[in-house]
Amino acid sequence: MSQRKRLSASQSKAANRSKAESDDEEDAFTQPSLSQVQRAKESFTPIQIDRKVAEVVQFILIKDQRKIPIRRADIAKHVIKEYRAIHQDIMKRVIHTFDQVFGLKLVEIDPKSHLYILVNKLDALPEEPVSLIPANPKHGLLFTILSVIFMKGGVVKEALVWGFLKKLRVDPGERHDIFGDVKKLVTDEFVRQKYLEYVRIPHTEPMEFELRWGVRADKEINKMKLLEIVGKLFDQEPTSWTQQYREATAAGSQSQR
Repeated sequence: MSQRKRLSASQSKAANRSKAESDDEEDAFTQPSLSQVQRAKESFTPIQIDRKVAEVVQFILIKDQRKIPIRRADIAKHVIKEYRAIHQDIMKRVIHTFDQVFGLKLVEIDPKSHLYILVNKLDALPEEPVSLIPANPKHGLLFTILSVIFMKGGVVKEALVWGFLKKLRVDPGERHDIFGDVKKLVTDEFVRQKYLEYVRIPHTEPMEFELRWGVRADKEINKMKLLEIVGKLFDQEPTSWTQQYREATAAGSQSQR
């Protein structure tokens, strides 16, 4: 089989799988009628509903450890199950629990596919951002890459990122003692976690790719604090970078709405 046919077959399988997952989700989250909701509420005791809310919270916390977006269909299939008629009430209480108990915000990053992530509501101290804690070397690498992208206007060719990392003795062409396969970490793991977007540049031969911030990074990373950190590194005020300062200010205003 030629490479083109194999690619076509692979894309067809992926499309069918995606459609099946979508169909499963539609089945699981068909809007119930008022009578169905009422019957469901009468079928379960308050204690049972409390327990189900706790199970959903626990499921999301466990899933979030891998930093892979959580599908609403998976919540329905593995946890909510027979409680689907009152899933809206359950999810409202789940969101409230994350907000009040854990200081976390459950955010829907893709309304079409219904993907969720947990975002820490508590701002890190400017001098000690979560992403730079030594115990989290992968987050430190990610923060560095996000900083380069942000300071370069929001999109950079991957070659520029690899060149920058080499200066830090992190060579994507060699296996790293801490990060392992650096290129796979950046272009696969960070992309699946929605921290980065890895996009092919059209009409390039050989193929070239560029990196951008992903939706999770936009939700989790405080751009103004990132700019303040960069300013400290270069001994300059954040206002020295007009475009970045304007973007960071706008992002801060949107997050407060």
